[in-house]
Amino acid sequence: MNEEQKKAYLEKYAQSKAKGEKFWPDTILKDMLMSLALFVLLVLLATFMGVANEPKADPSDSAYIPRPEWYFLFLFKFLAIYGQIPVLGKIEWIATAIVPALGVGVLFLIPFIDRSPGRHGSKRVLALSLMTVMVVTIVTLTLIADVPPTYGEGVYIPGILQIISGLALPGLTLAALILVAILFKKSANPIMLWITGISSVLIVASTVAILVLAPPQAAAEEAVVATTISEQILAGTDLYSINCVECHGAEGEGGEVKGVEGLEGKVLPPIHSSDVMYTFTDETLHNIIAYGQPDQGMTPFSKQYGGELGPGDIDAIVTFMRYSWDDRSELPQDVVQASAIPALAEGEVPSYEVHIAPLIKRYCQSCHRAGKKNNNYLMGSYDEVMHSGDNAPNVIPGDLTSDMIRMLNREDVKDVGGPMPPSKALKPEILDIFTRWVQGGAPNTAAEAAAASAATP
Repeated sequence: MNEEQKKAYLEKYAQSKAKGEKFWPDTILKDMLMSLALFVLLVLLATFMGVANEPKADPSDSAYIPRPEWYFLFLFKFLAIYGQIPVLGKIEWIATAIVPALGVGVLFLIPFIDRSPGRHGSKRVLALSLMTVMVVTIVTLTLIADVPPTYGEGVYIPGILQIISGLALPGLTLAALILVAILFKKSANPIMLWITGISSVLIVASTVAILVLAPPQAAAEEAVVATTISEQILAGTDLYSINCVECHGAEGEGGEVKGVEGLEGKVLPPIHSSDVMYTFTDETLHNIIAYGQPDQGMTPFSKQYGGELGPGDIDAIVTFMRYSWDDRSELPQDVVQASAIPALAEGEVPSYEVHIAPLIKRYCQSCHRAGKKNNNYLMGSYDEVMHSGDNAPNVIPGDLTSDMIRMLNREDVKDVGGPMPPSKALKPEILDIFTRWVQGGAPNTAAEAAAASAATP
């Protein structure tokens, strides 16, 4: 800025100051009105849109993958992309300290590089160009935050494009803008506008390509949270079947415990009675499951104390117990329908996937899973039911003398096992489903069962 420009600028500033508005109350009033408008907007968004609830925090859950809020997703993605760069990806302090420091340094340097006294946008091309590239990059990184930086083996095109659009293009563009502003000065503005425009288009195009080419996320990566009563009951049904049936019975009926180390022969009172459901609060039931009852041989189930269940899991079991056994609570109709085993028509052959799997999960899987004394007979899948175990096969299609059928009929099979389930016989209608399944060839899928039903005279 030469002396003539400086003089003209100071005169213009003095004129603006002389006729300008007062800080109080004019400027303060405008700021207050704008703040009020933003506050009302936030209240409306919170009231009519809200934020989805997340499960309770579980400090003992080592499998939990933390995720930042949406306004930090761009930094989360930047670090993920940076980590894929050979050699540099292993030097984390560059991404966590040097790059942010350079970004802040550029902001400090802008007034020293661009010394134009003009305040109009056309006079501040460098600052606007730098900000445009940064905003486009932040939006881009936020949009692709859920796209994995790597996927399988071989060349992964979306991963390469992420490095280009999230790191290479923005970095080169910012460096080019600063160099142009320093080297060309008077003719720098049009060059910077072209650089910014072309770079922004390329970044946006790369982002669109990433979103189009990205593989679908695996269902296992999606966190499914039981938020409704029905979802909690259904989740609690499965958790109770796996963790509690072995001692307390499928219906909470209790009885003599068999095959459980430390509790062998112990007779447990029923937990489905009104004596328990009426007098124990949900908090009490939660604490019993979480902490266990060491004096009575019940170990803790909470992860915090060495068990396998998180707070949400325990809450789901308590909800299942409350709505299943407390006659003051009524099961939602959708839960009744989801839990019901489809009725069999005369001559219809049951299938594993529709009829047998839910029954095994409810009555058998608490004992017949890894880590339990069960002669290595696991029942987590069709193949395990048909082929696993020290005495395999326990199920022979078409043969009602199969070990499993004999034990379900309360026989003590020599060198194999005793009556199953150990504590209480199955209801006749449930035993009939198992019998008709084996007699019909033990089909796996509903389609196989339908074919077997059609072939039955």
